[in-house]
Amino acid sequence: MGSTSSGFAVELEQNNAWRDEITILKSVIPDNLQSSVFMEFDIPRMGHRIDALLLGPNFPYVLVLEFKVGATHFNKADINQVYDYALELKNFHKGSHDARVIPILIATNASDTAINLKYSDDGVAEPACVNLNGLRTLVHSLNLHGFIDADEWERAPYQPTPTIIEAARALYGNQRVRDITRSEGGSRNIEVTSGMVSDIIADSMNNSKKTIIFVTGVPGAGKTLVGLNIANQKRSEDKLDHAVFLSGNGPLVEVLQEALARDEVSRGGESGRRVTKSDAKIRTKAFIQNIHHFRDQALIDNNPPSEHVVIFDEAQRAWDKPSTVDFMKRKKGHAGFEWSESEYLISYMDRHRDWAVIVCLVGGGQEINKGEAGIAEWIESVKRSYPDWHVAISDRLQDSEYALPESVDEWLDGSPMVAKTTELHLAVSMRSFRAEKVSNFVKSLLDLDKAAARGLQAELSSKYPIYVTRDLAAAKSWVRSRARGTERYGMVASSKAMRLKPFAIDVASDAKPIHYFLDSEEDVRSSYFLEAVATEFQVQGLELDWALVGWDADLRLQQGEWSYHDFRGKKWQNVNKPINREYLKNAYRVLLTRARQGMVIFVPHGNYPPDTSRQSDFYDETFEYLRSIGLSEIETSNIDLGY
Repeated sequence: MGSTSSGFAVELEQNNAWRDEITILKSVIPDNLQSSVFMEFDIPRMGHRIDALLLGPNFPYVLVLEFKVGATHFNKADINQVYDYALELKNFHKGSHDARVIPILIATNASDTAINLKYSDDGVAEPACVNLNGLRTLVHSLNLHGFIDADEWERAPYQPTPTIIEAARALYGNQRVRDITRSEGGSRNIEVTSGMVSDIIADSMNNSKKTIIFVTGVPGAGKTLVGLNIANQKRSEDKLDHAVFLSGNGPLVEVLQEALARDEVSRGGESGRRVTKSDAKIRTKAFIQNIHHFRDQALIDNNPPSEHVVIFDEAQRAWDKPSTVDFMKRKKGHAGFEWSESEYLISYMDRHRDWAVIVCLVGGGQEINKGEAGIAEWIESVKRSYPDWHVAISDRLQDSEYALPESVDEWLDGSPMVAKTTELHLAVSMRSFRAEKVSNFVKSLLDLDKAAARGLQAELSSKYPIYVTRDLAAAKSWVRSRARGTERYGMVASSKAMRLKPFAIDVASDAKPIHYFLDSEEDVRSSYFLEAVATEFQVQGLELDWALVGWDADLRLQQGEWSYHDFRGKKWQNVNKPINREYLKNAYRVLLTRARQGMVIFVPHGNYPPDTSRQSDFYDETFEYLRSIGLSEIETSNIDLGY
């Protein structure tokens, strides 16, 4: 602790705070304790620094210290903050994986409090709230039998898996992608892919070429993160290669724009620079836009867009020609419109006389809307109407999951305008730091592959708990009891789950994504209150830490097969069209893969008579199937139902 230098801009007030903290630490650390102190330990993913960490060779703990010098009481926000720091270290810092981590909030002028450390199964204690005497007592009371090599701990890799909101915030705050993603294959893969896209953009700009790029990846591999990274690197409107990130996912766009604007206002306040929310929102809207707003601009302005580089997230979800033509006629008054959405977007970029680049981020298996054309329509559009455009594709784009027709495959293999490269494929999933096999488990569950689902559930159970219950109160209490710090939990259900309404799960009353995903546990509109329910349309592309999934009779098991239904008027109607059945199954696929750390599935009891829309056989076989693949049941008596 001898050095007082800092790599950060240090205000006098901050410098004095550090000196106070160092004085406090010297006064409370026992003389016989061999320890190391890390001041202002950086956590890139969260964009924060921990006040101090205490650990050492005869001290088998990592103490996470948050100081509130002069404070007389303990704020909930401060308690959550230090808890979040401890969880961040335990989950993402390899050197802390096997240590006991103790978050400690020190309000120096507070009254004495009782100290009773309680550890969760992963070795993280509930936050200790202490004054100076309490801190001294706590440190002196800890068992000194153990070992942590401080030098090795400091060198240990930091391997985070950020949510898309966290990633966008970090990148927009000028952090590097390598600092907010896992330092294993995932971040290397993202950096390589981002670098390849940047190289193609530079080549197109320098050689006056027009290029469309297709980036593929396994579920949760970071395709959206690649797009955000490129857009962030090139978001200056003064640059020739200025880029914009576009998505047709309205809730995702709303949430990211709002999150970035809130962060910019907050950072301005911390630095003493006033930033208005409206000004911040203007800048975030220039960085991330709704693809439909971008498309509609082409209808009212014959000029090319200001951007030479556009990045389309989930490009396979662009509308097919019939859907686009119908929409343009009904909603925009363009009776003679004759393009698919993808072809029209290419035509808009083709207005540039010199160069242009379109980056298509391509996923598969989560189509939930009718009229989505798939990736083949982008390629068919180039083949049909834009022969001078170059095409750069991942060498995995022709895999079966992307369902390209034979004619497209043949053109990709034979055209001199097409270049294939491994670097445009993301091969490592990063979605769930608890378990990367969740998506495989959900696939097996929905495919009714009982043996595979049971095997995967057995592998997941210790890292990623999944429970089932018929008691909604028990389900709510379970997610509340699992969440620590500001970990976000919420309730989700299919947009067709109309008969969960008797349980106050009303999917017809849309959750507002900004409030649901961004507001605090004090806000009744937030996900934390478990009153608002988000459907597949609000949650696709976004995540919760813990999810309560409501399962209704729209997708029900009957005689060992899925039966598909849509509630119309006063009763359930059969869904007969194969594509609509696929949309319904994919809705549950989305819902069952939203939780990063675990989930509970609520399947209600039937209620017939008198309610013929909720007969027992609409639900019982589904519930028993979930039990049969290894999901444990939460009984009401096994959980504290206190609110």
